[in-house]
Amino acid sequence: MILTVTLNPSLDRTIDVDRIRIGAVHRGLRSRLDPGGKGVNVTRALRANGHRSLAVVPLGGPEGDQLARLLAAERVDVVRVPVEHPTRSNVAVAEADGNVTKFNEPGAPLAPDELRTVLGHVVEHSAAGDWVVLCGSLPPGVPVEQYAAMVTWLRERGRRVAVDTSGEALRLAVQAGPDLVKPNRHELGEVVGRELGTVAEVLDAAHQVHAAGVDHVVVSLGADGALLVGGGGPDLAGTSTVTDAVSSVGAGDAFLAGYLAALTLPDHPAADPDQARERAFRTALAWGAAAVRLPGSRMPGPADIDLAVADVLTSPDPQTPLASA
Repeated sequence: MILTVTLNPSLDRTIDVDRIRIGAVHRGLRSRLDPGGKGVNVTRALRANGHRSLAVVPLGGPEGDQLARLLAAERVDVVRVPVEHPTRSNVAVAEADGNVTKFNEPGAPLAPDELRTVLGHVVEHSAAGDWVVLCGSLPPGVPVEQYAAMVTWLRERGRRVAVDTSGEALRLAVQAGPDLVKPNRHELGEVVGRELGTVAEVLDAAHQVHAAGVDHVVVSLGADGALLVGGGGPDLAGTSTVTDAVSSVGAGDAFLAGYLAALTLPDHPAADPDQARERAFRTALAWGAAAVRLPGSRMPGPADIDLAVADVLTSPDPQTPLASA
């Protein structure tokens, strides 16, 4: 089981336009509404590819009801935690060249008893050895130490924990020693307190996080690909070919889902651990690339995913400059 926790879910509306002009009125070419939130998207991607996953999600108001209906339409398994305040809405504007501009509402606060209910469901619906994925921003009023406290609490109960968040919440979570983190370049730079402009600098920062007790450090670099440090093998760099980008919304969530999906596949007893690890990284790259080719935050299924678009290098060039996050 891979269980995801999204404390600040959203309704995600994507509007397609030719090009954004600041201060102008834009008439959308088309729009779509998707369930949103990083953990929600991870579960959506896993379920779309036949993997067991359960999303624990606090939902409130008419927006929460609508999000629940959208998830039900995708046959996503959800534990819904009723909360007092309405679920937030986010808007993404996608230009014809693939650039996406996002407007995210801050979300509504979670009461202490609502948060305790979320944690109770996490333990009830998972077992020792299962992955629990803590994703996304924290709602207003939730302590910045919340993810770090959850990492400690869950690992004491035998769960494996992945964290995908940013800022101070990520820095504190790293100190608690989760099994996996998936920052982008800027988020990793925030953790180590310096800007990262080359592969060498990203690798050095990732090794610093790995040495702090995080087994798998998977760094997404946008159009520059990704890096993997830890997990029991040598450093890996990877890229994926995307010639027809549509929307990058949710691509990082699909990337994380692909890595966890392949990581948890049963291996033949004689399988090479390095090959299994490289397979997980390649799968992540392919799932992320597939998501970029889809509209809105739609998650890719088997028909969308092509492992051949991913290229994995066992000896990344440390002096390669990075152009994007």
